[in-house]
Amino acid sequence: MKNKSGSYLQALLYIGIIFMVNVIANFFHFSMDLTGDKRYTLSNSTKKIISQPDDNIFIKVYLDGEFPSGFKRLRSSTLEFLENIRDVNDNIVYEFEDPTGGSEQQLKKRKEEFEADKISPILLNFYDGSQMVQKPIFPFAVIYYKNKKFVVNLLEEQLAGDNEELVLNRSVELLEYKFASAFQRITAQRPKRVLFTTGNAELERNQLIRLESEIRKNHLVGWVHLDSIMKIDTTIDLMVVAGPRNAISLKNLFKIDQYIMVGGKVIWLLDKMEASLDSINVYGMYIPPDINTGTDEILFKYGVRIMPDLIMDLECSSIPQVVGMQGGKPQTQLFPWYYHLSIAPLSTHPIVKNIDRVNMFFPSSIDTLKTDDPVKKTILLQSSEYSRTQLSPARLSFEILKTAPDPKKFNDGKKNVAVLLEGGFSSAFENRLTPELEILLQSIGIKFISKGDPKAKQMVVSDADFAKNLVNTTSGETEQIGYNKWERAYYKGNKDFISNAIEYMLDGDNIIESRSKEVKLRLLDPVRIKEDKTKWQMINVVLPVVILGLFGGLYSFWRRRKYAGTDTP
Repeated sequence: MKNKSGSYLQALLYIGIIFMVNVIANFFHFSMDLTGDKRYTLSNSTKKIISQPDDNIFIKVYLDGEFPSGFKRLRSSTLEFLENIRDVNDNIVYEFEDPTGGSEQQLKKRKEEFEADKISPILLNFYDGSQMVQKPIFPFAVIYYKNKKFVVNLLEEQLAGDNEELVLNRSVELLEYKFASAFQRITAQRPKRVLFTTGNAELERNQLIRLESEIRKNHLVGWVHLDSIMKIDTTIDLMVVAGPRNAISLKNLFKIDQYIMVGGKVIWLLDKMEASLDSINVYGMYIPPDINTGTDEILFKYGVRIMPDLIMDLECSSIPQVVGMQGGKPQTQLFPWYYHLSIAPLSTHPIVKNIDRVNMFFPSSIDTLKTDDPVKKTILLQSSEYSRTQLSPARLSFEILKTAPDPKKFNDGKKNVAVLLEGGFSSAFENRLTPELEILLQSIGIKFISKGDPKAKQMVVSDADFAKNLVNTTSGETEQIGYNKWERAYYKGNKDFISNAIEYMLDGDNIIESRSKEVKLRLLDPVRIKEDKTKWQMINVVLPVVILGLFGGLYSFWRRRKYAGTDTP
């Protein structure tokens, strides 16, 4: 009887311990990230942003219900992320909702809310186990903070030819960045302002409409003719000079210079030569003229120089050429065009880390120069090691396509095409001000600054066309940034590169690092799944039962031997 009482007490003790552990677990959440890619670990910048709000934050995620496994993974990843950020800030409350469920009145109200927030569903066709069904899915989260609301699109855009699994994986990778960026904007005192310059034959607005639309998702965008203002206001967070064909006047360069001196950020997209396929088609042999943007001297002072050359690279995209006639119609074939570079980013900088190839058109090489200023120079994009340069005046023709390239002639090594400059710049107008200009500045209340704020940033790219969108002149429709009309393919790196650069320039908390997070996609082999299906079912279902049975049998055998001969009442 004593042994039985002891067993009962021991069982009650175990039950009590398990109960207490569960109670404590409800109040304390602990996790350990043992993954190789640290997919469940928040960056320090994200933690900083998440911890700042001191009021209640409500997050509603419209990703509930029945849908394919890929979207279930996106849902579970979103749930895991929200649990992580709730550990950082206990003011965060979230819930998941099925937007297709509820009464007719609830569905009508939700539809009106979605239309107001510009939330559109994605129609999915999938097999539910018995038949093919079509269902609208709303991969969105809405963040409510005080009197503000911010919509987060959880799913990356899927272009023609994209693998759905890769798109979903990229969506999982970007969850931290998207939510951190949303928190940053919803708690900011004012939105960031991006300004494009006009008046010097820059890229036309309809050629940048896709980029402008991308920026407008999170920031304000404006266009200004520098002649119309006395100075660039410090409330401008970023200025973009996109492909000027005419020289920028000295007085306008002075305005940009002084904007940089107070910690301003500038992205320079500058072509060195007026090169195009259309000109070669018209003239057969074409010598592109140099483009004088007027920026050579000030960029030299800042620490870079765009060389008067064109880069040729064996790693390039292709263009069509007529190879014959059939039935009265020309037959075309794609040939590699060495002036249209297909650049694989190698840098680990957040702007270019983990992005796809960037397609550039007739870029020039960029030299970095030693300066006395504490300026950090980072090479973002380079041509491949199989490249060479062609100095101005350069003769361009399609004759080079008639023979196979000699790799021995493409031996100039990697050439810089995009450089990031960060730090305190010296003014390009230092020791160049005339007494008359000094008097003029004093009369309008502007003080000349010769040494710049270390928060200043500049990015110089020797090609502007990579960032523009193609425009159908007949219909006015536009293609996405990075669409190559000759190959009929998308170079996603184009959009990611310019978008990342803009976000990096505007990002004071460095959350862009979370954008380059990589979650490795380990796809299953469908052939082996089919072949080994029964084996793994046995291992996962039958084997655990067998092990438990053996353990139970061994335990009973041990007890019988231990208590053999023991008298029990």
